[in-house]
Amino acid sequence: MLENPRIEELKKRVARDPTSIAFAQLAEEYRRSGAHQQAVDVCRDGLLRHPGYVSARVTMARSLMELGQRAEAERELQGVIAVAPDNLAAIRALAEIHQKAGDVEETFQIEMRSPTPPVPTAPSDADPVLTQLEGWLDAILAVRSKPR
Repeated sequence: MLENPRIEELKKRVARDPTSIAFAQLAEEYRRSGAHQQAVDVCRDGLLRHPGYVSARVTMARSLMELGQRAEAERELQGVIAVAPDNLAAIRALAEIHQKAGDVEETFQIEMRSPTPPVPTAPSDADPVLTQLEGWLDAILAVRSKPR
């Protein structure tokens, strides 16, 4: 992987001051560049010093998801939501975990916590409002069809 200038700058900054919260920015840059294990490693190290830094926990959870470590990612996100129930990034990431697992009901329940409803991706020729409504109807039907 080729390093980008932003990553190099942040690595130097964190090396100069290991207690800096810049670790979270470095981890996010690693995540965005696809270096998920590096993002997790940087987050774990930084969170030893700053355990309450929720955005770093979200970054770590997103990278854990990409590494296929769903249970650990979910635990991190649940922890974030416990202390910051309106954290949209954590809510969306948790919903994504359940969506990828095919758990429509749980995805729907999580997305309902979101202050703004999700907008599903749609083919360019489809009416986005209709596509969103169809997604909600599918979720409602899935919830109602489960035995009680």
